[in-house]
Amino acid sequence: LIWSVFCQINLRLILVSGKTKEFLFSPNDSAADIAKHVYDNWPMDWEEEQVSSPNILRLIYQGRFLHGNVTLGALKLPFGKTTVMHLVARETLPEPNSQGQRNREKTGESNCCVIL
Repeated sequence: LIWSVFCQINLRLILVSGKTKEFLFSPNDSAADIAKHVYDNWPMDWEEEQVSSPNILRLIYQGRFLHGNVTLGALKLPFGKTTVMHLVARETLPEPNSQGQRNREKTGESNCCVIL
């Protein structure tokens, strides 16, 4: 039992409001697993931010949305240290590797350059 604690990842989740709570997860847990666990164990002091479904909870790590099937192990998060992630309520996620393209289409800007 003690050994298993050393094989867990401590996540400090931060809401948009700035409220935080720490949770322990396995490296095999996916972003979807984490959202479900947090939803099922919603902290009492987060009551004002309660969401209607775990399916709209999204994790942001190092500025990127984590898709539901990404595991903590795949992110190579350290054991025994606290990793900070943001938790937001959002219906849809940008598609991987297409966000930059979509933003350029909206603004009409291009990142092309011509070398003469």
